[in-house]
Amino acid sequence: MIQEAPARWWHASGAQVVCELCPNECRIGTDGARGVCGLRFRKEGALWTRGWNGAAAVHLDPVEKKPLHHFLPGSRTLSLGLVGCNLGCLHCQNWSLSASRGGAPMPISLTPEAIADRALREEAASVSFTYNEPLISAEFWIETAKECRRRGLRTIAVTNGYANPGCAREFFGHMDAANVDLKGFSEDFYKSVCKGSLEPVLRTLREIVALGTCHLELATLLIPTKNDDDAELREMARWVVGHLGAETPLHVSAFHPDYRMLDVPGTSLEEVVRVRTLLREEGLAYVYSGNVADPGGSDTLCPGCGAQLLERSGFDVLVNRLVDGKCPDCGRPVPGVWT
Repeated sequence: MIQEAPARWWHASGAQVVCELCPNECRIGTDGARGVCGLRFRKEGALWTRGWNGAAAVHLDPVEKKPLHHFLPGSRTLSLGLVGCNLGCLHCQNWSLSASRGGAPMPISLTPEAIADRALREEAASVSFTYNEPLISAEFWIETAKECRRRGLRTIAVTNGYANPGCAREFFGHMDAANVDLKGFSEDFYKSVCKGSLEPVLRTLREIVALGTCHLELATLLIPTKNDDDAELREMARWVVGHLGAETPLHVSAFHPDYRMLDVPGTSLEEVVRVRTLLREEGLAYVYSGNVADPGGSDTLCPGCGAQLLERSGFDVLVNRLVDGKCPDCGRPVPGVWT
């Protein structure tokens, strides 16, 4: 079973190979040395990837857990992840996989065909590339997405969106849905907390919308004193409305102390609810409470007449009143993939 393969999106520069997949553009001058993500490495003067035919975690999840609220609600998705990430978030909530670098084990052997077989056997409607950053193994997930599509399965990317345009266009061109972490809305936050940059993520979001074939939802983990400034959040909402559309679903999740940010308090339910209200004031039609017990906070309401369209409890859909993707009361279409 192949566990490494030649990589794409790179070029040679003198004695170095330069990875072009993401804005880090790692320059690797020694065979065996790895890029920031830990999966892409130099071998025999070329760029290779360890992200092939393997997984570090596999689980059957509700699609609402991704989180996606406008994509096949109530269905199950086969979730897979490798190790590594091209950002270095101090607050990473899944650091045991994402922060792993180098030779971290990926003990589960799965080809694209085997992934599709398992998803169908477990009666999943989709396959999700999640847990760590899927973009760093884009080659493998693209091949998996092609196989899934041949077998009638949808594919989902849960991602930080930190990619260069060439990779982003092709990767998301093969995805049916994406939840992109919009981690904050300042270059300072991305630089100091995430070890990256905001602008490439915004560029990726515009690329996804321009494709017109990949359903998009956003998630923002609200971290007290770090990315919860009201003016910054309002600016973020206005940018989403102006560049992605007012009906782009956005999930506000509560932070809990983890990894290298143990000294910051967790986010209260009251703060999540307050920020949901603030973002809706700026014109976002669908803002959801994530990972907190907020009655009604994960329901889908019609922006036209206010009718409750989907009622949720946790990751469970209790009621779905949509008719052909429209509000049954006023007929307003609700963006999403419903069947």
